Amino acid sequence: RSIRTDDLHTDYDPVGHTIHIASRMEGIATPSSILVSESTHKLAEGYFEFKALGATRVKGVPEPLPVYEVLGLGALRTRLQLAAHRGLARFVGRDAELAHLNRSLDEVRAGRGQIVGVRGEAGVGKSRLFHEFKERTRRGCLLLETFSVSHGKAFAYLPLIELLKNYFQITAQDDERRCREKVMGKVLTLERSFEDLVPYLLYLLGIGEPGAALAEMDPRIRRERTFDAITQLLARESRDQPVELLFEDLQWLDRETEAFLAHLSERVPATRILLLVNYRPEYQPVWTHAAHGSQLRLEPLGSNEARGLLAALLGDDPTLAPLEQLILEKTEGNPFFMEEVVQTLAEGQSLLGEPGRYRLGRTPAALHIPTTVQGVLAARIDRLPVAEKELLQMLAVIGKEFPYSLIRRICDGRVAYADDALRELLAHLAAAEFIYERPAFPEVEYSFKHALTQEVAGHSLLTQRRSALHERTAQAIEALFPTRIADYCSELAHHYSLSGNIPKAVEYLHQAAQQALRHAAHPDAMHHLGAALELLERLPDTPERAHRELTLLLALGPALMDVRGYGAPEVAATYTRALALCEQTGDTSQRFAAQLGLRIHHLTRAEYATARELGRQMLDVARQAADPGLLMEAHGALGACLFLQGNLDTARNHQEQALAIYDPEQHQAHVFAHGVDPGIRALNFLTLTLWLQGYPDKALKRSLEALALAQKLAYGPTLAFTLAYAAELHQLRRESSLAREHADALIALANEHGLPYWLAWGTIFRGWSLTEQGSLQAGIAQMSEGLAADRAAGGEDQRSYFLALLADSHRRAGDRETGLRMIDDALAIMDRAGERCFEAELHRLKGIMLLGEPSGDDGAAASNGAAEACFRHAIAVAREQGARSLALRAASSLARLWQREGRIDEARQVLSDVYGGFTEGFDTADLREAKALLEALAPAQANR
Repeated sequence: RSIRTDDLHTDYDPVGHTIHIASRMEGIATPSSILVSESTHKLAEGYFEFKALGATRVKGVPEPLPVYEVLGLGALRTRLQLAAHRGLARFVGRDAELAHLNRSLDEVRAGRGQIVGVRGEAGVGKSRLFHEFKERTRRGCLLLETFSVSHGKAFAYLPLIELLKNYFQITAQDDERRCREKVMGKVLTLERSFEDLVPYLLYLLGIGEPGAALAEMDPRIRRERTFDAITQLLARESRDQPVELLFEDLQWLDRETEAFLAHLSERVPATRILLLVNYRPEYQPVWTHAAHGSQLRLEPLGSNEARGLLAALLGDDPTLAPLEQLILEKTEGNPFFMEEVVQTLAEGQSLLGEPGRYRLGRTPAALHIPTTVQGVLAARIDRLPVAEKELLQMLAVIGKEFPYSLIRRICDGRVAYADDALRELLAHLAAAEFIYERPAFPEVEYSFKHALTQEVAGHSLLTQRRSALHERTAQAIEALFPTRIADYCSELAHHYSLSGNIPKAVEYLHQAAQQALRHAAHPDAMHHLGAALELLERLPDTPERAHRELTLLLALGPALMDVRGYGAPEVAATYTRALALCEQTGDTSQRFAAQLGLRIHHLTRAEYATARELGRQMLDVARQAADPGLLMEAHGALGACLFLQGNLDTARNHQEQALAIYDPEQHQAHVFAHGVDPGIRALNFLTLTLWLQGYPDKALKRSLEALALAQKLAYGPTLAFTLAYAAELHQLRRESSLAREHADALIALANEHGLPYWLAWGTIFRGWSLTEQGSLQAGIAQMSEGLAADRAAGGEDQRSYFLALLADSHRRAGDRETGLRMIDDALAIMDRAGERCFEAELHRLKGIMLLGEPSGDDGAAASNGAAEACFRHAIAVAREQGARSLALRAASSLARLWQREGRIDEARQVLSDVYGGFTEGFDTADLREAKALLEALAPAQANR
């Protein structure tokens, strides 16, 4: 019809030879029968059962056409099955490898789980080896397969989620209710007692569980329990039949799936699981070297094996001999390369005939064979009809796998890809072995035969068209799965990043980061957020961009704190930029979070003046907002800073105000926004404050309260914080066994969760415990190691006190000179940072080191005088701060000195003045020793 300038709608009608033949087939078919032509028969053979009716004359066609009647469904469902039915390329040269796999399966059947890694270059036959093995052994085994994709390294759990979806037979069409039913049904049918595992499996699959507490659980603990759940599931399945677990292309594996495989590998020996993995040479899993593991290096085929494969591909026509030698030289024994070269020559009419029965169509000298398999693939792709080539390029953009509905959606509205035409084009690509059909329900799925095919097809696109296809793919995913977007945010982030749609890419990278954080995959979260921030830099500097950047930075901060340490420079840069953006945009709602993150950094760096000012600003913001949650955070923040500066009364006031507001249930969200539960943080600082003020029993009670809350919350950084402060409290109470117990627990937790800052603290307190228990040199070494690690993680807070503990350990080990040098360093740090919470103790320890130090003829008197000055100063500082516990220690040290000098009355007076102020803690070491000393100084004993 005519096209007007104001009417851009066009109708298309199918015309031409193909439509003519179809119409004639319909005309000669009897009622209820289906007739097809020769070309359709070739495409559908195997999928359907046919009966040849002979040649029939058709109007408009000069020669008689062979006609076939469709009788029913055939036995085959996929192109891979069809290829196997027609005959895959001969499998040669891997007898030793197959024998090794069979021996491993025999071990598994006997109850001794095994791991086999297959290592080899692209195209050498890793996937084909697995295909042959699983086809020969699948009877009597449960077979589960998954694979990695080249863009998947930054996205947590993609292969593992795919594995679980295959196991539970979850499809893209299943809604959350149906997914939940499938998981519950499968798990409870397998083992009724596994009901507790279901929430972890659902969480990993992104299926919301009503009333679930998993979202608030420490991500690392949740990850460990999820790994346990999957492992238990597989182990239980292996009791009923051997389980063959295939993971392909580990060179593209993400960290979290890699962590799962490491977890599983340790437990494989006690199961009937055969874990099969393959990868390129640049990847090397350590667990294949375990006693129950082995590695096969798949080399190119040897000369005889390569000739055997080539003979199977070409045939035995004598004219082929020169060509065979040319192909062998070019392909160097790579099976995939050899197959592609033969396919290329056949498509270009250089080879005539059928597979396995070819003859030469032109002289070898006239042939051009590319020197790489990529070159062969590029040549094959270039020779495809335009519609097939464009479709293959589009599929390469979609990914390694793709359901038909997604392909259909991307092609929607394009006449060349109407439904029947699209299926025919896909069938042609499958027949040419660029792609395979894969068995799936409720719709057919496709995958590339080899990753190199996808790579070459994708790279053959012009940049502009590739970007447009990425955009269209992302839009199609959004349209097809609107209620399951969370399942596809990694793919959407990938496609929008490459399409140039920066706002959408940033949106999905942010979602992917949030998913990674929920799964404790902090490095992945940092990668996604970093990528999003880089993309934002390409946008104009607008208020909208600033708001997006601010949101990303505030998500990045807590992840950086956990991975790099609170005092890391990246943490400061992140929160400083966030605070600047708050000022730029006037976003007061986010200012508090930026101030809090920056305050934590400055506190850890012992930059207390800056931290205190930020705390004051936070309190102003919280009061203006009249927000109880923010007030709690602000009071806790100020309380921590004031404690470290030695302002104990004011610090305690803020800590208690924070705790008066704190509600563990209501304020859990603050944990994930800022890394540590604010109420538990306030409790820990209150614990140390109470001890310093002379309330050791109240301090212990608060510490136990904090531990109980932290263990209930089960969030790694919060529990680590609490264990560290519990260890410090027991160190202050001089309870070395309990300090060691908490330090060991802290070290284990910090190692498990990747918390370098808290690992350093645990090492310091374990070292101190060792020195108290007689292992002076080992303890000194550990304390030194911990101090170095603390600084490497950016930690400077309480450094003066930790250094003083190390100095005292050197003194007790007989190295007074090192001890004095270190205590002077500690005092210098204290003055520079304004870290005065343990100032009195530092002066007391220096006094002890000065006692007995030679200094000329009257050295003893001089050193005693210097020590006395230190003790007096310590008492004065402690009294000024209200640090009664430190005053008691300093008074005890001074009283002992005066006792030795015969100044009994003065000694008794100075100690009794302090001791009399205590109302509790009389069973602690300091108070017991003070009481014993007072009894020794009592007048009655002196008169006797």
